[in-house]
Amino acid sequence: MSSPRGDILFSRIGYSFREPSRFLQSVTHKSFVNEHKSQAPEHNERMEFLGDAVLDFVITDLIMERFTALSEGDLSKIRASLVSEATLAEVAREIGLGKYLRMGKGEDRSGGREKNSILSDALEALIAAIYMDSRETEGVAAVFASIARLFGDRIAHVRSAQKVFDFKTELQEIVQKRHKERVNYKIVAEEGPDHAKVYEVAVYIKEREFGRGRGRSKKESEQEAARIALDALAVQEKSRV
Repeated sequence: MSSPRGDILFSRIGYSFREPSRFLQSVTHKSFVNEHKSQAPEHNERMEFLGDAVLDFVITDLIMERFTALSEGDLSKIRASLVSEATLAEVAREIGLGKYLRMGKGEDRSGGREKNSILSDALEALIAAIYMDSRETEGVAAVFASIARLFGDRIAHVRSAQKVFDFKTELQEIVQKRHKERVNYKIVAEEGPDHAKVYEVAVYIKEREFGRGRGRSKKESEQEAARIALDALAVQEKSRV
């Protein structure tokens, strides 16, 4: 597979690299390093760690500027929805990041370029690469501009400040009204090192599983699982009409 032109991606993120090696490392999955140690001595996991912190910082700044009347708790919910694995993977797909990933043949054949976990991690690594490439001359200005470019529309369309995302509460209210039952959540998997743990949580109604969510914390995973369950319930209701 020939590599797509980097300038197309760079135009989408609004940044061109002074040191192309930083970009190359950001799109290098550990499976590629395992197969090509001489070509790629480093993969992108350390960059993910930095990118996660940079993204949190910039998103926090952006939403505080936009939602001046919101409490800390409501701002936290908005930030969690914007930096969730699912949202990061969506952004990665929008800019076509999967096409640029360097990964091992086995991971590639198993659909690695479309996996939410790999895409979200790669986007964080890309954000770190932008910061590392520009910090000496521009501080945080370049990475701030790129993140604002990538997430600006999502921030602008966050549900009104009066009703911030809380899928768990919404799901519990619906289930309580319809079935007089409680919603239960169970951690079914944990992945990654301690500094970048990813949880997978299943949501149950009447002992039936209605969806699974993944996230960087148990709360984030439960919110994502609840969102998926709400979609499933909506489909179920439509089928009864």
